Amino acid sequence: MTCRRLVKYAGRNNLPFLCIHAGPKAGLTTEGSVTHLALKRSPLSISLDEDLAYDPFFQRHVNRVLRQILEFKPDVLHITGVNDVSIIGVYLAWKLQLPLLGSWHTNIDEFAASRLERILRFLPKSTVSAISGFAERRIKNGAILYYKMPKVILSPNKELVEELGRGTGRESRIMERGVDTEIFRPEKRTVNDSVFRYGFVGRLRAEKNVRMLIDLEKALLESGRTNIKFLVVGEGNEREYLQSNMKTAEFTGFIDGEQLAEAYANMDVFVFPSETDAFGNVAQEAHASGVPVIVSDKGGPKYIVRHGETGFVAANFEDFVKYSTELYDDREKLGTMKAISRENAMSRSWDSIFEGVYEGYRETIRLENLAKASKIHD
Repeated sequence: MTCRRLVKYAGRNNLPFLCIHAGPKAGLTTEGSVTHLALKRSPLSISLDEDLAYDPFFQRHVNRVLRQILEFKPDVLHITGVNDVSIIGVYLAWKLQLPLLGSWHTNIDEFAASRLERILRFLPKSTVSAISGFAERRIKNGAILYYKMPKVILSPNKELVEELGRGTGRESRIMERGVDTEIFRPEKRTVNDSVFRYGFVGRLRAEKNVRMLIDLEKALLESGRTNIKFLVVGEGNEREYLQSNMKTAEFTGFIDGEQLAEAYANMDVFVFPSETDAFGNVAQEAHASGVPVIVSDKGGPKYIVRHGETGFVAANFEDFVKYSTELYDDREKLGTMKAISRENAMSRSWDSIFEGVYEGYRETIRLENLAKASKIHD
């Protein structure tokens, strides 16, 4: 979503931009100042999510990408993670001696650890923890090694900025996320009944810690708060388990646009138990919709929530229950939080964030030129 918005920003401002990405079919299209080169993945691609995959044979496209880059003559290359497309970008930046910037979007080490824990849950807990912890450390070390190649690194929260700066020795900068306050707004609400709705939006996967929703619903019902509903938006391999174990939940599947905006606005409290998100765009979309958010104290979303004002940061499951109960019981506090959440979201402009990205591009070019001048001098 962030990458698509960056491309739209370039188009609106008539900035020449070549976007190379995987797609259902290969092809070259141009619209205004933006050119898209879509490359098709092979049938042997490894599925990572509903719409994400890794193609071990994606490098077969390298010559086509090279031709397009030589024709476009970029000033800087921007890679967006450890993936099959970006690996081509890293190689060609090295081959053509082009300035390279990298942005960090996903905590792949934590995702991998969560999925391993789910796959190996038949083993003793101590064994699973040891294996997943080892895998998480090794993957993180590998990712940091990969990010030593760009001159500048952009990441979405302060923890990552500091960690990647220390680990890579590179210029490390913040790249937060904006939110579209025109699409996501409280006025999109369509329900007007007495039901109190808790919501979740995201991939229904192990790394999102979505099974906690089952325990939260159970705790609320057992406490006598029965006039509730859970609105669960998203797809993933945990959906069937959630459907089998939740009593009040409505599952929409994957939705976007006006349907998603309506779903957010119909929530009273947004619950996001993920401990692996680098940022958490969904928390900002909930805020823009006038919905307070309860998040974990692990990962990037805790930097979005102003504890006690736009929601709560929970240290454990008991905190999730406490804060969910508090907002159910205290409708005056809920109303105040709704208003502050919307007001807070209004100050987060995508344009200002992308202006910072272009500052990163300029710094990348400057650092590359300094490095080349140093080599000539030596």
